[in-house]
Amino acid sequence: MGGLKIVFVASEMSPFAKTGGLADVVGSLPVSLSQLGHQVSVIMPKYSSIKANMELFHSPMGVWMGNKQEWCGVYKTEYNGISVYFIEHNIFFDRDGLYHDRNMNDYEDNPKRFAFLSRAAMQLCIDKGYSPDIFHVNDWQTALLPAYLKNWNLQGTSIQNSKSVLTIHNMAYQGNYPKSNVEYLGIGWGNFTYEKFEENDRINMLKGGIFYSDFVNTVSPTYAYEVTNGNGYGLDTALRNKGEYFSGIINGADYNIWNPEIDKYIRDNYSKEDMSGKWRCKGKLQDIFGLESNYTVPIFGAVGRFTSQKGYNLIASIAERLMNETSIQIAIIGTGDKDLEGFFSYMAQKYPGRFGCRIEFNEKTAHLLEAGSDFFLMPSLFEPCGLNQIYSLKYGTLPIVRNTGGLRDTVINCNEFENYGTGFIFNDFTPDALRNTILWAYKIYHTRPDLMAKMRYDAMCQDFSWLRSAKEYEHIYRKII
Repeated sequence: MGGLKIVFVASEMSPFAKTGGLADVVGSLPVSLSQLGHQVSVIMPKYSSIKANMELFHSPMGVWMGNKQEWCGVYKTEYNGISVYFIEHNIFFDRDGLYHDRNMNDYEDNPKRFAFLSRAAMQLCIDKGYSPDIFHVNDWQTALLPAYLKNWNLQGTSIQNSKSVLTIHNMAYQGNYPKSNVEYLGIGWGNFTYEKFEENDRINMLKGGIFYSDFVNTVSPTYAYEVTNGNGYGLDTALRNKGEYFSGIINGADYNIWNPEIDKYIRDNYSKEDMSGKWRCKGKLQDIFGLESNYTVPIFGAVGRFTSQKGYNLIASIAERLMNETSIQIAIIGTGDKDLEGFFSYMAQKYPGRFGCRIEFNEKTAHLLEAGSDFFLMPSLFEPCGLNQIYSLKYGTLPIVRNTGGLRDTVINCNEFENYGTGFIFNDFTPDALRNTILWAYKIYHTRPDLMAKMRYDAMCQDFSWLRSAKEYEHIYRKII
């Protein structure tokens, strides 16, 4: 079978603009699909923060929004063999943040900004006579595109036969906005119904996207089950109604970046056959976090956004007890909730040499933490897929995770009696459940060095490469074509 023409439309893409896992997926999955022989491109906003070298590709381009024509330009660059197109519209995209201002307040015109992105992506293909087999859209920001495909009069255009796939990276964010946006968005009042776009007399952009997409998926099989069985934030029925056109596909990891054998951010590379570099990374990690230089105590690391969804409130609830009950060291890097930032900073001051904290996100430090830690804390309330636990496996850093979403699909719970596992899993989202699991891992670390070594080795043997996931997406594309 011949290759397909696939256009990804997304609000962010690594390395150009990133707030979370969506950017990592859009930065990796298209590359893997290209390696399978498909023609893949990405269309995203030209945010003012993007510093990449690019050239003007198409200008001016008129895009009808409601009864108004917006004008924009399109820039282009190449990334790992993928053509990336940036929609330039300074009124919409020349701002401090992607979705919100410096005080974390959502931009009120977000529905207009991202509806425009969807329409501009389609217009670019029409203007250039390009005929994608698939528009692959992502989350609420581009969920209107499938509706436009089904509702626009596209006969005679290059995209009249294009199909759509909607990937939901997090059901908690649905794009709920006042119905006063209906006319500018151009979805028509006939679509403002409960089964399509209406939710509590407001627009739900994700809901309409689910209704009109030819296929919908989320980013792990367990999360797909969860969101259709009571955890879909009100959209369980909408997803169940897709039947065989809804599924879960686990995200992949970019092992060109997250691989201890070739990681450019760590000075001492290592492999599952030779772990000596990991112990040197541990010493370096202790140094930069102000922890006591001691190779016999385990380091429990954590990287991410300080939110209750990620379970950082659980870590905060038990941190002091762990300092008093054990000899463990904790190293945390991230930003987010100001109370949590303050608490973790306080703990670092109160327990110097035992508790290290850096209120920042630094790519190099994040890589070192993955490499130098013995265990990785990821006690999420829910986790559509999660990537850090996958990275941790490759680095021989055993994840401690809750039994939810993609965490369940990627980590094998420790069985100390049959001598297998790649991490430690707990069920209840409570401080005691997390504490007991940390104490369990602490015990295994000190009393079962043989099991620790085997678990590290087995974890590093796990394969969650993007190529495997890309083949599952390829199957979806061909199914709807």
